[in-house]
Amino acid sequence: MTTTEPTDSATADVVLIGAGIMSATLGMMLKELQPDLTIAIYERLDVAAAESSDAWNNAGTGHSAFCELNYTPEKPDGSIDISKAIKIAEQFEESKQFWSYLAETYQVKELTRFINHIPHLSFVWGDKNVDFLRKRHAALTQSPLFQGMEYTQDREMLESWMPLVMHGRDPQQPVAATRMDLGTDVNFGSLTRGMFTLLQQKPGVTVNFHHDVDKLKQKEDGLWRIKAKDLTTGEVKKTRAPFVFIGAGGGSLPLLIKSGIPEGSGFGGFPVSGQWLKCVNPAVIAQHHAKVYGKAAVGSPPMSVPHLDTRVINGKQELLFGPYAGFSTKFLKQGSYLDLPLSVKLSNMRPMIIAGLKNLPLTKYLINQVAQSPEDRLAALREYLPEAKAQDWQLEIAGQRVQVIKKDEKEGGILEFGTEVVAAKDGSIAALLGASPGASTAVSIMINLIQRCFPAQSATPAWQGKFRQMLPSFGHHLNEEPQLLAELRAHTSQVLGLTETAPTSH
Repeated sequence: MTTTEPTDSATADVVLIGAGIMSATLGMMLKELQPDLTIAIYERLDVAAAESSDAWNNAGTGHSAFCELNYTPEKPDGSIDISKAIKIAEQFEESKQFWSYLAETYQVKELTRFINHIPHLSFVWGDKNVDFLRKRHAALTQSPLFQGMEYTQDREMLESWMPLVMHGRDPQQPVAATRMDLGTDVNFGSLTRGMFTLLQQKPGVTVNFHHDVDKLKQKEDGLWRIKAKDLTTGEVKKTRAPFVFIGAGGGSLPLLIKSGIPEGSGFGGFPVSGQWLKCVNPAVIAQHHAKVYGKAAVGSPPMSVPHLDTRVINGKQELLFGPYAGFSTKFLKQGSYLDLPLSVKLSNMRPMIIAGLKNLPLTKYLINQVAQSPEDRLAALREYLPEAKAQDWQLEIAGQRVQVIKKDEKEGGILEFGTEVVAAKDGSIAALLGASPGASTAVSIMINLIQRCFPAQSATPAWQGKFRQMLPSFGHHLNEEPQLLAELRAHTSQVLGLTETAPTSH
């Protein structure tokens, strides 16, 4: 395909690169804060939320720290560190508040069907793990965010919570579980597409699907010049903007490197692909109604936490087990095998090498995962479903994650397993890197980004008032205000329809 000459430069107040959950959230917030802002959005694929935000590409748990054991590490003295769990639980409450605000303000069907009530369970076996879970439950329930979490070792109770997990299990095996009824399942693909439906209806917003941004540069006047190629016609569009957000999932790192900002120097990425076993037997699916998270094997990375996961996708109940990791040099599921080698630069080579040497167990883990046979995957499933049959499950490819590698003064280079916002000193450009629990905490991530990149506007009474309207807990710590937490949870549950159980398969 030939490339035509660039069209005359357009101007926008904001350019968003990538049409996933992050860009959708930021775009909606900015238009609520200042309705006359002009926004240009560029997405390489022909639909929104087709990569990491898509329902089949992510875990969709609604990461709220209710069941994720890796958020509550055991300290050397045997106590449980719940600080990360509290932070994530608060952030998820903020997400529910913003989603409720949108659902009350706008009539878009996707904004009332993307979230469902699904209990969150943590399940362990073995004396040591049972002791850990008991201590975790005692520590977490000191916080109002985790009030109502149940703990049991009673097998009859466990069977009522998760019959598939208990059927056929060795009666002598020490087992325990916690259950948080407040848990949810979130279809981030549906949510994202709902927000883009709203954005496309707003004046001053242009959404350019099937456009690939290949150049971005800040000129002397402080404005960014973005060049995007229409992958259908070959036409090149140029846009000038004072603010750019790079929310392109695994594609964010190459664009951050291209931006040339000093703050992006030294960042690298390590791609990890994922796979699920998807249940194809409706009778089995109907017997399980929970998200059951276990404990990662010793030496395994946080991303490997196994879970038996009830999902509601397009109104139909599904059941997944995984994740099984794999390795690909692609940064996106629909990316290029050259993504990883082309991302290695002089500025990030040393941190990437050091981080790689320090994470040899991760490399070994990935090699073992890639080498797994169908029998190996079934054996892992049977640790959670002792009576699982191979014919009831099929392998599905999930999304690509790019774990962040960054410079570190002490270590030289470290591998991060969370999300990282990298912003220029002048606040004119920001990029989101990393993976879980990104989507679930997108609202708090974007609120912080707005305050960081639009400091003057964020301090005005008008924006402060709007922040509080979108997020009633803005400026509060819900962990320290149980009454406010109870009121807001009751409100969001009512607005989002979380008082009823999820629809079953039909």
